Amino acid sequence: MDNKKHWQSFGELNNSEAFKQSAKDEFREELPFEAADNGFLQAATPRRDFLKYLGFSTAAAAVAASCEMPVKKAIPFANKPEDIIPGVANYYATTWVQDGDVVSVLAKVRDGRPIKVEGNDASPLYKGGTSARVQASVLDLYDTARLRFPLMDGKESTFDAVDKAVASALTGAGNVVLVTSSVVSPSTKAVIAQFLAKYPGSKHVTYDAVSYSGILLANEATYGKKTIPSYRFDKAKTIVSLGADFLGTWLSPVEFSKQYAAGKKIDEKNPSMSKHIHFESVASLTGSNADDRYLHRPTEAGAVAVALYNAINGGAVTLGDANLKKGVEAAAKALLATKGASLVVSGSNDVNVQIVVNAINEALQAGGNTIDWSSTYNSRQGVDAEFAQLVTDMNSGSVGAVIFYGANPAYTWYDSAKFIDALKKVKVAISLNTKEDETTQLCKFVVPDHNYLESWGDAEPRTGHFSMLQPTIYPLFKTRQWQDSLLKWSGATTDYLSFFKSFWMGKLGSEDAWNNALQQGVVSVEAAPVGAAFNAAAVAGATTAIAGYKVGQKGSLELALYEKVGLGAGQGANNPWLQELPDPVTRATWDNYIIVSPTLAKKLLNIDLTNGGQADAYETQPAKKVVKLTVNGKTIELPALIIPGTHEDAIGIAVGYGRHEKIGKAAKGIGKNAFPLATYVNGTVQLMAADVKAELTGNKYDVALTQTHNTYDTEQGNRTEVMKELTLNDFKKHPTEIRDHRDAELKPWGGLENFEKQGTIYPVFDRPGAKWGMSIDLNACTGCGACVVACNAENNVAVVGKEEVVRGHEMHWLRIDRYYSGSLENPKVVFQPLMCQHCDNAPCENVCPVAATNHSSEGLNQMTYNRCIGTRYCANNCPYKVRRFNWADYTGADSFSGNQDEATDTILMMNDELTRMVLNPDVTVRSRGVIEKCSFCVQRLQEGKLKAKKENRPLETGKEGKWDLKVACQQSCPTDAIVFGNANDKHSAITMHRMDNPNRLFLSLEPLHVLPNVTYLAKVRNTDEPVYGQFHGPAKHEEKHGATEPTHHG
Repeated sequence: MDNKKHWQSFGELNNSEAFKQSAKDEFREELPFEAADNGFLQAATPRRDFLKYLGFSTAAAAVAASCEMPVKKAIPFANKPEDIIPGVANYYATTWVQDGDVVSVLAKVRDGRPIKVEGNDASPLYKGGTSARVQASVLDLYDTARLRFPLMDGKESTFDAVDKAVASALTGAGNVVLVTSSVVSPSTKAVIAQFLAKYPGSKHVTYDAVSYSGILLANEATYGKKTIPSYRFDKAKTIVSLGADFLGTWLSPVEFSKQYAAGKKIDEKNPSMSKHIHFESVASLTGSNADDRYLHRPTEAGAVAVALYNAINGGAVTLGDANLKKGVEAAAKALLATKGASLVVSGSNDVNVQIVVNAINEALQAGGNTIDWSSTYNSRQGVDAEFAQLVTDMNSGSVGAVIFYGANPAYTWYDSAKFIDALKKVKVAISLNTKEDETTQLCKFVVPDHNYLESWGDAEPRTGHFSMLQPTIYPLFKTRQWQDSLLKWSGATTDYLSFFKSFWMGKLGSEDAWNNALQQGVVSVEAAPVGAAFNAAAVAGATTAIAGYKVGQKGSLELALYEKVGLGAGQGANNPWLQELPDPVTRATWDNYIIVSPTLAKKLLNIDLTNGGQADAYETQPAKKVVKLTVNGKTIELPALIIPGTHEDAIGIAVGYGRHEKIGKAAKGIGKNAFPLATYVNGTVQLMAADVKAELTGNKYDVALTQTHNTYDTEQGNRTEVMKELTLNDFKKHPTEIRDHRDAELKPWGGLENFEKQGTIYPVFDRPGAKWGMSIDLNACTGCGACVVACNAENNVAVVGKEEVVRGHEMHWLRIDRYYSGSLENPKVVFQPLMCQHCDNAPCENVCPVAATNHSSEGLNQMTYNRCIGTRYCANNCPYKVRRFNWADYTGADSFSGNQDEATDTILMMNDELTRMVLNPDVTVRSRGVIEKCSFCVQRLQEGKLKAKKENRPLETGKEGKWDLKVACQQSCPTDAIVFGNANDKHSAITMHRMDNPNRLFLSLEPLHVLPNVTYLAKVRNTDEPVYGQFHGPAKHEEKHGATEPTHHG
């Protein structure tokens, strides 16, 4: 087998025959001509088909030059609102809140409708960062499955009728219980207190779909506080995570990503960075970003924590797995070396494990440094035992009425059948949820809540840090804020807006302060440093209990459940942007599945990935083998994906799928519900299970992967240098290693200094004025996908549905390539965002027969959609494979009858009149048969230039922190990995970014001399292990120059 530097597919790793063949044949499908029996000139679109046939001749395009389109005039506002200027966006500070998760945002409103959300730079917690779920939240506003009016006994009703019936029912019901997800709003908590006071014996139970009971109860046992402290990853020089996916889904990933990146960005003059060691069972986003990763069985999580605790305190490490023992010892050594600047976090929901983790952090003197008790998290407050007791009380008949908001236990509780039976015994069941979810369907009364973009409110994700909500659009439907419902039923005479304003006027003191708080969107109160005394009494009991845990034997299978960065616990199930977002780790869309390791695949699936033929058969066919799992008497059947970085005896399944069809068209029939496979142990719900039985069913199921569609290498030569990485130690020893390697690589064409002139037959032109460019720091990019969804929202990128993704027709302008290097079982992983590189010597431009793609004076590779005739020559000639072809009328842009007859429910949902309200009016929607790709958000460039022109000053792109514009991917990034601006401005952010990092700078596929305007900063790992694909100077490179080292997009 060839010594690969980086690989993205198993076929590429083995250099199999099918992989070689795929390099020859990228475009396997014919153009979709609509020929009629009497000739193509009589077809529905004769002009376009005619040009497709004669696409090689630019003269052929002139035939259509005289075609005219009817003029359509825009109708102005008859009575224009005072604060709206047609065509000019307004921005309103508000807050994305979803089941305890919070991010401060700015809502972009065009002509009265929100079309985009951005991070609020004024927030001291999130600092302008967002996530994929935050970016996609604007689409939830226009969700066709939202409840549009109150329901009573499943039928449409009015607020007056429901209020009267509810008031009567609650009065005679007996004990009233309010069940909510974690409430982070201080004003809402005051409303709840007022409501509970109305009904003696009533109570509030907090229920979180993914529980953090373990850490809450452990903190109560060791610190006397049932809450979660702030974690400061930016202050940590050594980070050890025991299964906590803190960059993806754990607790506050946007905040943590910003902090984490601060420790990973390198000053080349004095290179240093934090060290991240990760222990896990199934490959995760955070584990993929780790400097070192070690694998263990799910049931070994406690043993690993105890082993680390013993090693920190000078004890012996007794673990049967030699590699795992080595990892624990290395982690302890690194943590002790940075005592006072070390941090250990755990994703376990086991109280005993979290007690041991607390003891570890205490020994490392993390308190007051990397752990801050003066500001604690409010985002997770639920305790599983309290909800389990509620189910018992409901079954016994001691609960008279139950009201649900944000909680959906009929779907997410591990024993949902028991809960459903209990709910039937409650006299009055009321839901305030926005959709007819699995729990809401069981309720007699339904009063749907507003979307957050229609709401007033506040949030306190961390004590002392407040974020305000204000409506950005008038409610679209007959909905009502759930706080208003509680106030109404408590007999209050004021509405929530009045209550909310009065609440904050009492804190802020004046109308001006109130208005300023709404305008800024955030209010922060600096808290005095607070310590927390550690009570070690519980530690001995915890270690003893863990010692008694049963750990599975080698060969016995165990299950680990996890959340995806897009769907979470199922909140994003009906959001097509999130369903079609490729999972960063698996590169799969639209389904959940069973994750298995290459070793387990060989035993369970009879697929040996070291066998080229078997690997090809697995990778090239979307149909995957279906496996039946039996867990504690419950069964589930799902297709299996082979994912390196997973323990050989572990199986992973994502929760959040298998939703009821009433959740919406996008969620219907997608995946299976894995929540029932969770277990309830010692008072907490564990997202894991032991003694799992797995067997093949003999069936297959299509999984929509985006892993092996496009190829970077050809028979004429292997384009290997897409990715570069090295270790921190080697970077310190040889800072110019990557630069020297580039110079050696380009030596036949003049080296770095003269490559632009000598590497081409074309003349070199001056590029005056603005020249747009982008630089991406691969040390900061975590692969979270926020930029992908932001690009979708900003540029009206079409959703094509699972069926089209299976065929390789996904439309994302920006993709995040996942590269493996090293061993097949536990490889290193690098994420690389890849969009149109806007090459100065773009090979796509000179092959277009109609000049639909051309180069602007500002360095942009432009697309003229109405000139494109769909030859796809440009896509064929693009070495980066970043051009997308509209195989069908995904957006309804063609207006030809029958053009969407074969469209799926998802495509039709995105073309609903309601959903189309999310479209950005500044960006054209593309029609069938047209190529599209990244435009560097040209509409934002124009807006920024006009702003500077009107103010009679130079354009600002980052000089001294001043910005007239940011592209969508840059603005959404929680780690500031993407820098964009005018490369001809000596003081712009991108110029400084490149000047400050000359030794890590590289261009993807640089030897091709396409001269991309996107540059990358190489990945540097703080590890003592060798990095595969690492360079050791030009001599070694030249020695290996003839080797076959393909790099493949997956």
